[in-house]
Amino acid sequence: MDRFIEDKVNKVQVKVGGTEERVNFNDLKSGGFIKQRQKDLFTVRLRCPGGRISTEKLIGISKIARKYSKEGVVHFSFRQSLEILYVDYKDFDSVVRELEEIGVKVASCGPRVRVPTACGGCEYNPNGLTDTQGLAKMVDEKYFGIQCNHKFKVSFSGCPIDCARTKEMDLGFQGVVEPVWYEETCTGCTICAEACKEDAIHSDSDTGKPIYDPMKCIWCGDCIRACPTESWQAKRYGHIVRVGGKHGRHPVEARPVAMFIPDDKVPEVIEKTIEWYNTKGTRGERIATLLERVGIEDYKEFMEGVFNSGSPVREGFK
Repeated sequence: MDRFIEDKVNKVQVKVGGTEERVNFNDLKSGGFIKQRQKDLFTVRLRCPGGRISTEKLIGISKIARKYSKEGVVHFSFRQSLEILYVDYKDFDSVVRELEEIGVKVASCGPRVRVPTACGGCEYNPNGLTDTQGLAKMVDEKYFGIQCNHKFKVSFSGCPIDCARTKEMDLGFQGVVEPVWYEETCTGCTICAEACKEDAIHSDSDTGKPIYDPMKCIWCGDCIRACPTESWQAKRYGHIVRVGGKHGRHPVEARPVAMFIPDDKVPEVIEKTIEWYNTKGTRGERIATLLERVGIEDYKEFMEGVFNSGSPVREGFK
């Protein structure tokens, strides 16, 4: 036992879902009940896919937290989960029951697919290129809780700003758009060149019309949004797929493995990646470690049929 935890036992008698049994702290953590350093008190982690929750549920959670949290507080975790702090384990059954009444479920920890994180995406963010919230909801409904060799985190960023940190996740999807320029409507205003932060567009010194370098483009769509004559338009939308990232005390940056993967292929990418991970990995091994052990080419070969729907990764792209 951790000497900072006041409890002198490693098992407690807990009633959840109407049944009572003696379980240890690690089992409770796997179920979303995380031991605090204070005696008998736990953090209850809630499922908030994409960090989104209705105002009605938020009010209901607030009332439950006020009733069962010894300090009357909640915490917004770094992974967009809402957590009720200072809950006595004797109240677990009541907390879970009252959460279910308002349509809120307890999250889970441990070696399984976790609740996905996501930015606002194209629904309301001007920079957003993909429906990150819709995809996060899909992942939560279809894949949450699937057993893996270790924790497995999925995130969605709607644009290259990458607020959802796809480079730090086991599997990340970042929205991109490929621009295409139509000369016949271009007036040579040079606004697109000014809008491009990547130096991928220069203006011709005589005509003012754009000179585009696709090797510098990061597919953010700034030129499309800035163009007053709609001479820059979207050729296609999709996702950059990154795999094998993690943060923590030994962070690893995820590797880009495919570009412009369409929305309808995202579920297949997730399913096949989990299949490869569970088949090739060992218990307790993070996918980043597995990739280091067997090599990224083994994963790419397994995923070839799925990734053919997109584009290969440009050399040197991160």
